[in-house]
Amino acid sequence: MTSPFDDPGRPLFTMGQVADLLDVQQAFLRRLESHDLITPSRSEGNQRRYSRDEIDRVSDICGLVGEGLTLAGVRRVLDLQAEVAALKAEIEDLRSRRSGR
Repeated sequence: MTSPFDDPGRPLFTMGQVADLLDVQQAFLRRLESHDLITPSRSEGNQRRYSRDEIDRVSDICGLVGEGLTLAGVRRVLDLQAEVAALKAEIEDLRSRRSGR
């Protein structure tokens, strides 16, 4: 039996909880959303809800901002990281096909 808490993609946390957890201002979280760096879910009452995956992403963004990157720079880094991950997956897929011959 699984619990809703077992799913890292399930939006369970409020903006206030995330702000407190990561020691950031709620305005910072709204700014990340306005720059399309995060996309929290919305409750039926239109309140933002964050998953553990989203919280991890905000934490990563905070680290990059702490290193001096602008939000535009953060976006570029995250895009490049996603591209590298996709290329690694493609390489792994090609390797597994090759070894399967």
